[in-house]
Amino acid sequence: MNQLDQLKQYTVVVADTGNFKQMAAFAPRDATTNPSLILKAVQQADYAPLLADAVAAHRGEPLDALVDRVLVRFGLEILKIVPGRVSTEVDARLSFDTAASVARARRLVDLYAAAGVGRERVLVKVAATWEGIRAAETLEREGIHCNLTLLFAFCQAVACADAGVRLISPFVGRIYDWYKKAAGAAWDEAANAGANDPGVRSVTAIFNHYKRHGIKTEVMGASFRNVGQVLALAGCDLLTISPELLAQLQGADAPVPRALDAAAAQAMDLPAVHHDERSFRWALNEDAMASDKLAEGIRAFAADAVKLDALIDKARA
Repeated sequence: MNQLDQLKQYTVVVADTGNFKQMAAFAPRDATTNPSLILKAVQQADYAPLLADAVAAHRGEPLDALVDRVLVRFGLEILKIVPGRVSTEVDARLSFDTAASVARARRLVDLYAAAGVGRERVLVKVAATWEGIRAAETLEREGIHCNLTLLFAFCQAVACADAGVRLISPFVGRIYDWYKKAAGAAWDEAANAGANDPGVRSVTAIFNHYKRHGIKTEVMGASFRNVGQVLALAGCDLLTISPELLAQLQGADAPVPRALDAAAAQAMDLPAVHHDERSFRWALNEDAMASDKLAEGIRAFAADAVKLDALIDKARA
């Protein structure tokens, strides 16, 4: 078997792209999108008609409603290809507004429902800020399942578990990026590869904690820079992978051993951890990498949301 097929023995493989025409070749179970991926896709000739059609059919609606219709239109096309779930993201500019995040999530789910797609096939992506986690807690109680994104710190994972979140997406590659940049000329790539990669270590710690304490929240490693990071997390609940890296895995046949093991984690001596708002904010503040990357990620997604707004506004003019 190629490496992709071997990986699927241990881990649910998820495609991380807005370019849904690439997906079928890799047979992922689920798919994820984000504002940057959707923005990139709608500027391609193959996908521009989706934006144009959504805007033409609902031209009189407010801009934010049109944006959600475009996001859901992509999600509907993706769900024709994957048998499982699609993750669709709430506007990153609402990352510190619990009530507004809840309202946007409900609207996304309602748009899917109007198209005949049940809640079991949709994950609403929300940034793992304290406010985003509180929004997810409310949504989960309503049966709207969430994917907490931009997750870099252990305290974020703990708070998500306490909130009963369905799934989290710790960002492997962006953690790696931060530590590599911080080390500068002292960075040793070989010494920080595989299980020693700082992003891999972060996800491994979260996975082991969840399994040791019987936490049902799913762990989905995300944001990979290379195949080595993916393979070092074989056995994680899910991994969301770009088409480029999926193709590399499909084209290689070296053995893929299990790296993470839930049964082994259950025997580990790991203390239970919980956070209230004060301890969460302090722990996040004390983690320079996580606080830097969370703020940076929100800014980047918000900037792309502004660009997507502009494209849609132009299309309805």
